[in-house]
Amino acid sequence: MVYRYESDEDAFEEYPEPGSDLSVLGAGPPPPAGPSPSRFPTPSLPRANQLSLPSSSPPPPPPSRPTRAETPPAAPRGHVYSSASPIEPSARRGGGRLWQVLIGGAAVLVLLALCGLGAAALLDNRDQQPQATPTFQPNAAPTSAAAQRLTLDSRDTDQAPLTAKELFPGKELKLNDGQPSYQVLKTQSSASCAVAATGEVADLLVRLGCNQIVRATLRTPDGDHLVTTGLFNLTDKVSAERARDRIRPLLDERQGRFRGLTAGEGDGTDVLASAPARVGWQVRGHYLAYALVVRKDGAAIKAGDAKVGEILFDMIELHLSRGVLQQRADGGSAGQPTAAPTGSSGTQGGSTDDGELPGN
Repeated sequence: MVYRYESDEDAFEEYPEPGSDLSVLGAGPPPPAGPSPSRFPTPSLPRANQLSLPSSSPPPPPPSRPTRAETPPAAPRGHVYSSASPIEPSARRGGGRLWQVLIGGAAVLVLLALCGLGAAALLDNRDQQPQATPTFQPNAAPTSAAAQRLTLDSRDTDQAPLTAKELFPGKELKLNDGQPSYQVLKTQSSASCAVAATGEVADLLVRLGCNQIVRATLRTPDGDHLVTTGLFNLTDKVSAERARDRIRPLLDERQGRFRGLTAGEGDGTDVLASAPARVGWQVRGHYLAYALVVRKDGAAIKAGDAKVGEILFDMIELHLSRGVLQQRADGGSAGQPTAAPTGSSGTQGGSTDDGELPGN
């Protein structure tokens, strides 16, 4: 409902003054308000401020002005209020705060979700990256050196017996490319270590638990020397080292010696049983490797003979230690040879030689 406020200027005059235009015009009917009639009549429109002229009847009393209590509130110009109850500003402010709280809470939840997804992605990428730092694994396979110790230090870990084919697989033994081969004349594998030694040397090997000897007789590439070489299989590394240390005094005191392996009559190998010989030995694991060299003509070998030293090194170091035993330690895969300690060497026939094997 639209409320309209009318000022006092629009009110009727209670007592018009005599002689005014209003009193003259009051005798007859008042002329119609508005413009004069024209050719084009216009519809009569109600006028809000139309004046009512007094007639001959007494004028009506002036309208009583409403009191302050009855006066309706003046509406601001240009605003229309409906009959519905207006919305209080406090209610609008409360509703706005509620929406702000809801929107803020939703934004916080979205932010937390994004942070969680980012952290999960980082952890996933970290799990997929390979670990650059090596981890300790108690049950992992031992390294080459550890496998070598576990395999060769005792017969408990190295239970497979030696074979002649393992030490001397063919009729020729070639150690280095571009060099002539040794000729294998005869091989032997025996459970009695005494067949390869005499006297106190044989007894020493038996007491220390030797249960196998595998050996062969070979001719050198130049044909001037014969060599018997092989491996004694003892109980463990301690017993092998004890045998190595006791052999020299026994040879010096002529209480025993190593035996050469003759191939047969008429092949010139009989000198291995009678001629002066140069012998060398060394230990690796629970094995005692040895080699015995004689001249083909049976002549004595001079001390410090370089050619004999090369033969001992070829048989003991290159073939038996770096070849046969290294391949056994590696589980059948031959690898880069590694240096091994060498033992002392001596001669059968009463004299000893304190020199080391060549190349050491």
